[in-house]
Amino acid sequence: MTIILNASQKQSSKYYTPNEVAVHNATADIWVSYLGKVYNLTQLVQDHRENELIKPILAAAGKDISHWFDGETGDIKTYVNPTTGIKQYYTPHGRFIHIPPSFPSSNWAVDFGKVWWKNPIYELGILSKKTRNIRIVNTLTSKENTIEVCAEETLDQILERYLPYNFHAGSYTWKYNGKVLDMTATLEDNGVLDDDEDLDSLGMDTEQWLPAIHLYFNDDLTEA
Repeated sequence: MTIILNASQKQSSKYYTPNEVAVHNATADIWVSYLGKVYNLTQLVQDHRENELIKPILAAAGKDISHWFDGETGDIKTYVNPTTGIKQYYTPHGRFIHIPPSFPSSNWAVDFGKVWWKNPIYELGILSKKTRNIRIVNTLTSKENTIEVCAEETLDQILERYLPYNFHAGSYTWKYNGKVLDMTATLEDNGVLDDDEDLDSLGMDTEQWLPAIHLYFNDDLTEA
């Protein structure tokens, strides 16, 4: 079965949750995040699978590795070797691909082009700074689903996340407290506020007080 998306849905989600990154933690499927962005390093690993220097990256699969980097330069952290007085990359988890050896070596090839952590071909999108759960209630079927979304996403992007639960999600009008939602705006911009911190401070179960978005069928299956 082929899913036909409208123009806004054809674009891949720009934002990713930490949980979405975490599930890509296998040798044949490796994502990581660092400095606020998400990267797919699967091809890098496949290209260097016989190289011992790939091991630190394998160990980091599905994780955030921002602590490897200098936030100001976007490069791997460095330090001055107390023995040689030379500035070197700081790799406490072990030297990895594209990191030069500590001492001159005839085996060190420098013809690889851009280092992987600065190569845009691996970049997927942005790591969400804040995620939240919302309830989506289909008033036609009374079916309810709770999904995790990124606070930065528009309702159109949230609709894309919801498609696996409802193939015809685009044929519904989305409302919150009876008000039609602007699908090009975020939840917060639509007045669907995130009260988790306030609820936590009151000792209340946030899962019991999730905001509910109600979907009303338009009797129009031209969108899916």
